[in-house]
Amino acid sequence: MSDASFYFDDRETRSDAERREEQGSRLPGLIAHAKEASAFYAKHLEGVEAKAVTDLEALAALPVTRKHDLIALQKEQPPFGGLAALDATQARRVFTSPGPIYELEADEPDYWRTARAFHAAGFRPGQLIHNCFSYHLTPGGWIMDAGARALGCAVFPGGVGNSEQQAQAMAQFRPEGYAGTPDFLKVILEKADELSLDVSSVKHALVSGGALFPQLRDAYAERGVTTLQCYATADCGLIAYESLSREGELCPGMLVEEEVILEILRPGTGDPVPDGEVGEVVVSVFSKAAPLVRFATGDLSAVLEGESPCGRTGRRIKGWMGRADQTAKVKGMFVHPEQIDTVLKRHPEVAKARLEVTRAGDQDAMTLKAEAEAADGLAEALGGSLAEVCKLKGRVEIVAPGSLPNDGKVIDDQRDYSGG
Repeated sequence: MSDASFYFDDRETRSDAERREEQGSRLPGLIAHAKEASAFYAKHLEGVEAKAVTDLEALAALPVTRKHDLIALQKEQPPFGGLAALDATQARRVFTSPGPIYELEADEPDYWRTARAFHAAGFRPGQLIHNCFSYHLTPGGWIMDAGARALGCAVFPGGVGNSEQQAQAMAQFRPEGYAGTPDFLKVILEKADELSLDVSSVKHALVSGGALFPQLRDAYAERGVTTLQCYATADCGLIAYESLSREGELCPGMLVEEEVILEILRPGTGDPVPDGEVGEVVVSVFSKAAPLVRFATGDLSAVLEGESPCGRTGRRIKGWMGRADQTAKVKGMFVHPEQIDTVLKRHPEVAKARLEVTRAGDQDAMTLKAEAEAADGLAEALGGSLAEVCKLKGRVEIVAPGSLPNDGKVIDDQRDYSGG
């Protein structure tokens, strides 16, 4: 396979010095544009001289912008908190994500830059991709749709749910690839087995929106589906992605996207941690529509030293390793502590509660443990409020007052991301 077909572009194989020089040369423009086009950055970076920020060391001296501040910022200055360079009417599409947090998509090809991740996962022009990210309210479906089409692929917009119809469409259209959350492909495949439908055309899967656990990846491989994951958010677009070697083997870690400068910081600070140490993912993104300067995602990861066996020379991270704050991603949806507080305010008879996030087989599960005196119908009412506020269903367990740990946790993510 030639380099021209194996790599998405020649930026992926440039030297580290070339990459740093190119990024440094573009930083003054990023800073100047952010200050000029964004009301938030005009204030946040007040006193920063754009032309002086010419390398990663100078960038590291700038203040951090935190994702968890967006909810309050966007309430104060609708719709985007002053961060976007575009008004809502100038966007191609606008979205709302749990929190709530509001985002936009600019009228640009592959706005979120996911074509690179599809290519690294083995997808090629002319294929059909069955896309099972949601196209409703949130941008997930559009993020992957845009990248697939930019790569030259056709897309079936499956969205979420309706597993029987999904399996029937997959058998009818014979797609080569799947995009969606890690768990949902298993649901479709099992439904196809139940209906005696042939969906063996699917050979590649690109998943995101949740952790791809090793046993699930292995289960897909046994069915002939090579499954890779990418790390993307509605705020930042593609941040990092997995890749395959020329021999088709999975390469360790995730490569940082070429339009992103990534730092790993000690959570809650602006201070970088040594390579290999777990910290918070902070990114700067070269975007005209929504420039980001040292944007703290709230996600945890660590730098993986060395170059990837695939030959791509970019920086690597170990992948998504949980949250720096108590926000959790469940079935592809963020659940925030503020949402649990909203649930509890609807039920003053509950003294205290915590949401436990676990795995039930190959799927994420939520259990809301609520301290309260036993009351008829309380668990059902809490369950209804949880589903309405978080847009996800979960179990409710009423526990004795004073029985929950006094550790300040509102969301307790008990899933094991180590793969051990």
